[in-house]
Amino acid sequence: MRTVQGWFRDTTGGLPRSFWYLWTGTLINRLGSFVLVFLAIYLTQARGFSASQAGLVIGMWGVGGAVGTTIGGTLTDRWGRRPTLLTAHLGAATMMVALGLARPLWAVALGALLLGSFAEMARPAFGAMMVDVVPEKDRLRAFSLNYWAINLGFACAAVLAGVAAQAGYLLLFLVDAATTLVTALIIFARVGETRATGPVVKGAAPPAGALRTILTDRVFLGFVALNLFAALVFLQHISMLPIAMGDSGLSPATYGSVIALNGVLIVVGQLFVPKLIKGRSRSHVLALAALVMGVGFGLTAFADAAWFYGLTVLIWTLGEMLNSPSNATLIAELSPAALRGRYQGVFSLSWQVAGAAAPILGGLVREHVGNSTLWLGCAVIGGAVAVAHLVSGPARERRAAQLRAPAAPVRPVTVVGKPAPEVAGAAANAPAEPVHAAS
Repeated sequence: MRTVQGWFRDTTGGLPRSFWYLWTGTLINRLGSFVLVFLAIYLTQARGFSASQAGLVIGMWGVGGAVGTTIGGTLTDRWGRRPTLLTAHLGAATMMVALGLARPLWAVALGALLLGSFAEMARPAFGAMMVDVVPEKDRLRAFSLNYWAINLGFACAAVLAGVAAQAGYLLLFLVDAATTLVTALIIFARVGETRATGPVVKGAAPPAGALRTILTDRVFLGFVALNLFAALVFLQHISMLPIAMGDSGLSPATYGSVIALNGVLIVVGQLFVPKLIKGRSRSHVLALAALVMGVGFGLTAFADAAWFYGLTVLIWTLGEMLNSPSNATLIAELSPAALRGRYQGVFSLSWQVAGAAAPILGGLVREHVGNSTLWLGCAVIGGAVAVAHLVSGPARERRAAQLRAPAAPVRPVTVVGKPAPEVAGAAANAPAEPVHAAS
C-alpha cells in the first residue's frame, strides 16, 4: 500500500491547482469528443458521401485548424491565454451544432472549416498556459497526466459514441457542443490569465520580428517537419481506418470499440511511461516511437477482422505513448518565453496541415492505388522519420541546452489580469527562458 501511495504522490503531487482545473476541463471536453472520431463514418454512411468527399470535408477541418492555430498563437501572446481559450471554446460549441444541422456538401465542408478554426485556436493557448503554470521540473509529469486525461476521455467517448450514433448522429454533435461549453465555464470561473508582462527576456525578438525568428530557427522547423510526417501517418486512424473497417463489413460500434483500445492502453500505461523514458535519449525514444507507429499502421494492410484491427491499434498506440511526452517536453524547451504562444502555434500548425492533407491524400491513395499501398506507405514514412530523428537529435539537444542557460537578471514580471494565487506563484517562480517554444 505504501508503494502505491508513494507512486501516486510522485505522479500527481506538487502540481499547481490551476493545472488541475485545466486537466479537468480537458477530461470533460474529451468525454464528449464524439464528432471527429465518427465524422468519417457519419459522412459516408449517414450522409452518403464518397470516401474522397469525406476526405475533403475532414481536410477542410484541417485547413480551418491551420488558420485557427496560426491566429490562436498570435492572440495567445498579444491578447492573452484566457480570452483566446474562451473565444475558441464558445465558437467551437456554436459551430458544432451548425455542422450537425448542415446538409449540402458545401455547407458541411464550410461548417468543418469553421469548426476546425475555432477548435484548434485553443491549442496554442492551452499549451502556453500549461507551460506557464507548471515549473520546468514538473512538466513531464504534467504533460503526461494531461495526455492521460485526453485518452481517458477519448476511450469513453469512442465507446459511448458508437452507442449514441444508433440513436441519431445529431446527438453526437449536441453532446460534443455541451462538453465544450462546460470546459469554457471551468476556464472562465477558475483559471486566471497567465501571460506575463515586463521586460523582454534576453534574446527575445520583438513582436514584429517574431515570424522572422521562427522562420530562421532551422532546428525547431526541422522538428516541426518531422512531426508533420508522423502526423500524416497517425491521423489515418480517424479518416481512412474507419472506412477500411467498414469495407471489411464491420459496424460503427465495432470501430468505436476497436479505436477505444487506443485510449484504454494509454490510460493504463501512460502513467508509467515518464519513469520508463526518464533519463533516456529523447532522440532514441522519438525514433523508436516513429518506427513502432509505422509498423502498427503498416500491418493494417493485412487486417480483415476486428481482432486484427485491434492488434494494429495496440501496436501503434505503443508508439504514440512513447512519442507524446517526449514531444511535449522537447517543444517546451525549444520555445522562448516571449514567443511561447507563437511557437506553440507553429508546432500545432504541423498537426493542422496533416489534418488537412492526411484524409485527402489517404482517400486518393486508397481509391487510385489501393488500400494495401496506403498502409504500407505509412510504414515506410514511419521508418524514414525514425532515421531522421536519430540524425537531427543532437542539434535539438544542443539548442535546448542553450535555451536553458541562465539569462541576464531581470526584474520580476507582473501578471496581467487577476490570476488565481497558484497561477501567479507558478509564473513568478518559473525559470526564465530565453528565445524559442512548443505543443
